[in-house]
Amino acid sequence: MGLKQIKVSVVGASGYAGGELLRLLLAHPNVSLSHVVSETYANQPLSKAFPAMRFSKINFSSFDRQKIIDGSELVFYAQDHGVAMKQSADLLAAGLKIIDLSADFRLKDAATFEYWYKHEHCAKEALQEAVYGLPEVFRDQIKSANLVANPGCYPTASSLALIPLLKNKLVDFNSIVIDAKSGVSGAGRGKHSLDLHFPELNESFKAYGVAGTHRHTPEIEQALSFIAGKDLVVSFTPHLVPITRGIFASCYAKLVKTISCSDIIELFRAYYSEHPFVFVLDEGQLPTTKGCYGTNQCQIGLGVDARTDRVAVFSAIDNLVKGAAGQAVQNFNLMCGFDETTGLTGAGLWP
Repeated sequence: MGLKQIKVSVVGASGYAGGELLRLLLAHPNVSLSHVVSETYANQPLSKAFPAMRFSKINFSSFDRQKIIDGSELVFYAQDHGVAMKQSADLLAAGLKIIDLSADFRLKDAATFEYWYKHEHCAKEALQEAVYGLPEVFRDQIKSANLVANPGCYPTASSLALIPLLKNKLVDFNSIVIDAKSGVSGAGRGKHSLDLHFPELNESFKAYGVAGTHRHTPEIEQALSFIAGKDLVVSFTPHLVPITRGIFASCYAKLVKTISCSDIIELFRAYYSEHPFVFVLDEGQLPTTKGCYGTNQCQIGLGVDARTDRVAVFSAIDNLVKGAAGQAVQNFNLMCGFDETTGLTGAGLWP
């Protein structure tokens, strides 16, 4: 008997996250790709958008609701916000499962979404049904979910850095500062403003979305508030660095009791012992974005500043894998009853 195959469609497949999703799904032993939707490249081969996919005989197609319903069991949405919410009701009613890589279903409060994304939410019932797709917290709920909201890249790296501290009540919940950096692929593949052009960006470094104005701020606070069991407000500042891939989150908080770095590392390792993609490094070791390049890993290092009674936790991920497509495949595995690591254990790229 052959391996169980799940018929899968990908909507919005020609962007950076969509391309990474295709890369992973084409090699997944339990995936049969039914429809690969891109209005830009409809009826053209995958290699038109991704030259390295010349081995594939699959063509992009236009969105056809009925064909997707008839030919799919699960649909990945890899488009900008506003698309999945409009198309989800019919697909869910037809019995399909959905994993949405946009922000449409991440924030549980529709008014909060509308405030931050300046877009009316037209799927409020589905919003309440959606499960936040961070397996290191919501694994059991994901297994039985029909609609999963894949987390953003900054919230993934930041949350994984802070969860054990909050779970063990080691820090002052009002003292959390997150200083995070992203590679340029996080901006997507569409048209961009002048400041993302190579001559403007190369050999430069800048903050943006400062003073709590970045759209990932409420998502980070929602996830951390769930862990803490109370509403949290954090200081979050993102930065853009001239690399293609990677998120590096430096997270700081005030300790509420004296504890050694080695003891905190043991608490982190205990929490993540059953989560195969989070690696807590030895004392004195720190993660790098290059160390996670092309993988679904999150690597974490930390230190304790005894002078200020602060803990500093450093988290690195690939924004297109654990921060997007890889985490989506991890959620797919959980939703469909496969081993969580299926299709995701390949070595990364080095250098």
